[in-house]
Amino acid sequence: MIRLDIFSDPICPWCYIGKSRLDRALEARPDHPFKVEWHPFQLNPDMPKEGMDRRAYLEAKFGGQDGAVKAYLPVMSEAEASGVEINLDAIARTPNTLDAHRLIHWAGIERKQNAVVDRLFRAYFVDGIDIGDPAELVRIARAAGMDGDVVARLLSSDADADDLRARDADARRKGVQSVPTFVVANQHVVPGAQPTELWTQVIDDLAEQLRDGAAESPEA
Repeated sequence: MIRLDIFSDPICPWCYIGKSRLDRALEARPDHPFKVEWHPFQLNPDMPKEGMDRRAYLEAKFGGQDGAVKAYLPVMSEAEASGVEINLDAIARTPNTLDAHRLIHWAGIERKQNAVVDRLFRAYFVDGIDIGDPAELVRIARAAGMDGDVVARLLSSDADADDLRARDADARRKGVQSVPTFVVANQHVVPGAQPTELWTQVIDDLAEQLRDGAAESPEA
């Protein structure tokens, strides 16, 4: 297996689009060699724990309503072209995502990361759910097959919060400046929401390299 590390934030629309495109490549190549692992990167690490009104957040970030609309035009265009559903009108709040990242981390321990990440994206971008709300995170965890009672107890504590903050900071120190950022085999950095065709080509190239390596092995 080859590691595919993904730095992402569940309120990042490009991360949502990027995951959808990657998922299509993985589905088209079911024998792909990737072992996928998701890593924390908060777009707004200083966001208040309770989050804030989304309109106020966007207008402050992009210099007013017109700036916010212009910033999201390419997002909506690429989402539509990729068949990715985004319902911006449903989103009332921009949450602090530390607890969502904690849930992703715990899901990784149970090998349920992809299911949880997928549900977080859809909850936020399609259903407009506040994924900073612990009760909503528990519901997402249960839907992905996790023990909701355990998740609720963990969320009520500070479990792994400092570790997730440290991992986020470490990623920034190592050069991750935007998300999504994909790292293949701890060596090759692939930034941005790349098209499905790129990922299928990467998978095919890796498969060929693995076959060539096996053929050249003295044990082959």
